[in-house]
Amino acid sequence: MAAKTYTLLGPDRRPYQSATPGALGGYRPARIYGRLDCPAALRAIARGQYVRNRVFFADEQTAVAAGYRPCAVCLPAAYAQWKGSGPFGAPQVTSPRNYPGSCSQREPKIPKAANVKSAN
Repeated sequence: MAAKTYTLLGPDRRPYQSATPGALGGYRPARIYGRLDCPAALRAIARGQYVRNRVFFADEQTAVAAGYRPCAVCLPAAYAQWKGSGPFGAPQVTSPRNYPGSCSQREPKIPKAANVKSAN
């Protein structure tokens, strides 16, 4: 009987056969990697999405070398480090609320004074 093999993605983004299963999963279109038990990935799989574009990595170094970023849900510390890495990683934005045009960037509304007449 032949030993079971697993298809993993290498640092060159090419699939290869391995006798050991992948330690991390990834989503090819967004180039995100995370734990195999990631709640966000499991929700997407339950909805019928994600499966066709699922890839697996032997370790975190391989995922990073392949150009994938950490998942914000299941790897928050690695994601925070990636996010603050600058121009070759993610943009240095502290929060999604700090994007131009978001609520925190708008001028605060000042209530209009009632019955104020201008002096002419």
